[in-house]
Amino acid sequence: MGKRVVITGLGVCAPNGVGIADFTQALQNGKSGIRFQSKLKDLNFSCQIAGEPLVRDNLVNHYFTPLQLRGLNASGIVFGVLAGTDAWKDAGLSIASKETPDWNAGVIFGTGILGVDKLRESIHQIDEGKVRRLGSTSVLQTMASGISAYLGGILGCGNQVTTNSSACTTGTEGILMAYERISAGKADYILTGSCSDSGPYIWGGFDAMRILPSNYNSNPAEASRPMSATAVGFVPGSGAGAMVLESLESAKRRGATIYAEVLGGAQNSGGQRGEGSMTAPNSEAVQRCIVAAVKNSGVESAAIDTINGHLTATAKDPVEIQNWCEALQRSGHNFPYINSFKGTIGHCLAAAGSIECVGTILQFKENKVFGNVNCNDLHPDIENLVASAKIPHQTLDFQPNITAKASFGFGDVNACVIFGRYKEPE
Repeated sequence: MGKRVVITGLGVCAPNGVGIADFTQALQNGKSGIRFQSKLKDLNFSCQIAGEPLVRDNLVNHYFTPLQLRGLNASGIVFGVLAGTDAWKDAGLSIASKETPDWNAGVIFGTGILGVDKLRESIHQIDEGKVRRLGSTSVLQTMASGISAYLGGILGCGNQVTTNSSACTTGTEGILMAYERISAGKADYILTGSCSDSGPYIWGGFDAMRILPSNYNSNPAEASRPMSATAVGFVPGSGAGAMVLESLESAKRRGATIYAEVLGGAQNSGGQRGEGSMTAPNSEAVQRCIVAAVKNSGVESAAIDTINGHLTATAKDPVEIQNWCEALQRSGHNFPYINSFKGTIGHCLAAAGSIECVGTILQFKENKVFGNVNCNDLHPDIENLVASAKIPHQTLDFQPNITAKASFGFGDVNACVIFGRYKEPE
């Protein structure tokens, strides 16, 4: 048996709320962070809306030194440092001294692609023969591990400091990586999360694939429609979510607030075989991942009372619900409550799993199940599988005990984590 692992800190930089208080209120009230983006219209995008955190310049000054801000042009790093630093402070952890790192503290913070705007800026300077004007931070802002390097240095972490990348599964995968390291006794606490850059150079490829909604440019808040019969594609988003995972003995020793416990989880791939492809999940793999996560967590599928799905507002939503039903062997009124936060934040790509995991943990804190938006016209295939009462449109008063959270990413990769309400050792 490994060490028990709990969650002691949360931070978020989401399209509908920067900071835990604003994000919580937004989820409770179904407030959307999806807005019209004039820059996308100017560039002739078909989909001219997106979810992007609104970060004030004076807020950024509290997280970076003037030297760090010089030439900083990587939105993902800004989002990640805000969320990660907030989670660290929320956990009551101190920043290591200037002389010695904290050997028991680590960072596992993922991303998909980082510093695209900085890279574009650098390419232009190189093409113009101005390579010496790139500045000393161009490499730090464009390497994938830039976000973990920034956070590791700001906090002074001396344990594993690394970046993972598995498309939309990144954030959920990072939680499992941190859980396994702490459970094995290799670290006391790890800051884990993920971030995604924002802007046309991130979202353009998806617009070219024609998988984004183009008929909601004048009505952005209704565009992202998970589980809806009228869903026509996901809305791109960006941001970052972060949490501190910690061994139970360390948390008890520090007297830390415990939000929830990580009971276990699983990761796998469909190998892009069968119905699986670079962009679509293999249903057998998804079901195997969920089943393995439940088994690894030591719980019965019947004990799961809430699910936060991947549910991107595409034609694959009914398939995902079918996979949950098959994996848990539950349907109808016996199905857990299920929700998707993408109706209000869009699909935040590499940051999706971490932002949504933060929202999932907040349901334990608030004793709520946050409502789904834009799915009053529930897809008939979903309605045939799950009782509509299990897909609440408004936030419900409910005390979750065991929650399953899954993410499924491009490349046919899957991750499922099981969270539990913390109970004192007997």
